[in-house]
Amino acid sequence: MASKKFLQLIPDDRFTVLNLGDMEIWDGADMALLRESLTRLIKAEKRRRIGIDMSHVKYIPSGFFGMLFDWFETGVQIRLYSPQPNVRRMLWFSQFFEAISPDCFALAPKPPETFPMEYPLEASRPERGSRLESKKLVARAAR
Repeated sequence: MASKKFLQLIPDDRFTVLNLGDMEIWDGADMALLRESLTRLIKAEKRRRIGIDMSHVKYIPSGFFGMLFDWFETGVQIRLYSPQPNVRRMLWFSQFFEAISPDCFALAPKPPETFPMEYPLEASRPERGSRLESKKLVARAAR
């Protein structure tokens, strides 16, 4: 029989921190509970600063970050508290979170790097001599 999971709210540093207890691996039911809780806190209770205690979490479903980013885009400030080392090594974590303190990380996407709108045609064509040299190098390697 499955036990009912409880979510604890902890006011901390002007943020409302959600704690899912000592669950190491979040599954779909945990994500649904978290999504429902965030929706209630943000829409019904008008909380704009949300934190999530990650001290026990070792695996996060792929939809977790997308859900946080969706709320972030509406103006909600998101923090993760005490994430485990394997969570900190995840690509999305390293790209989109910045350290506020040793155990607190804020969702703060960096602006995309600027790319030139046009690419000069002269730079895209290889020099005739360099192409010939490349062919000679390949032919010598094949011998």
